[in-house]
Amino acid sequence: MTNSYTVVGGALPTLDEPTLVVMLAGWIDASGAAAAAMSALESETKATTIAVFDSDTFIDYRARRPTMQLRDGINTRLVWPDIELKVGNDLDGRDVLMLTGPEPDMAWKRFGLAAAELGERLDVKRMVALGSYPFATPHTRPSRLSLSAPSADVVSSLPLLKNSVDVPAGVAAVLEHCFHDKGIEALGIWVQVPHYVSSMAYPAATVALLGGLTQVSGVHIDGAAARQETMIQRERLDELVAGNDEHGAMVRQLESLYDAAIAEAESGPPLSDAEIPTADELGAELEQFLRDQNP
Repeated sequence: MTNSYTVVGGALPTLDEPTLVVMLAGWIDASGAAAAAMSALESETKATTIAVFDSDTFIDYRARRPTMQLRDGINTRLVWPDIELKVGNDLDGRDVLMLTGPEPDMAWKRFGLAAAELGERLDVKRMVALGSYPFATPHTRPSRLSLSAPSADVVSSLPLLKNSVDVPAGVAAVLEHCFHDKGIEALGIWVQVPHYVSSMAYPAATVALLGGLTQVSGVHIDGAAARQETMIQRERLDELVAGNDEHGAMVRQLESLYDAAIAEAESGPPLSDAEIPTADELGAELEQFLRDQNP
């Protein structure tokens, strides 16, 4: 499978049972929370690229065109949409691998097998994919995490939400099975984002993902910027909701459902579409509010 990727410098580093964190753009990522978590991870671990997957094999350039850098009429270079494997170290000195870039457009089985073979060569201990999805949850409560994994033992060992649903899969689901088949622990952690802010940045979800990553793998970074942004945004959202009776009622109802779920009590009937403003409706107002605060 080595023809599926190129090793930078010709040789892979020797690592001590690293965790591989995966976030490939293109599938569900409400508020861009998972992408922001990966960006923080890359920055704080001072990640460097050690392998690049073959774009001609996995990328449809008509869907993800390279960027031409034109300077005074000179076509200086093309920037290709590469899938890269990077390595860095967390605050405790642990080796951390990061698989980043666009989700492959094709040859998912081949990609999964190549990534798992590369992970095996690097002695990966576990693979953790990051994701986020919109949900009827209030911004006034901590963002909850759910998980997916091919192993029942992994699922039962973690105190995260366990869902039952049939949905279209992203390539991270393929990677879970490919790594599991190699005997490498593999799972995905997903954060719930309030549906009414899912079209804008929501740093609280990024903070939750980073905390979940530490919980399931021990990978630890500071994440101070996301925590600061969380406090600022919480104040703005509280101010906006307080100024609209309909939105205030919606948030209180979501709080009630959230608290009942936490207490493992009856959650009551789900809210109807008429009772909950749509993501577009409230999201547009929130975005306008934030623009007014940051002209």
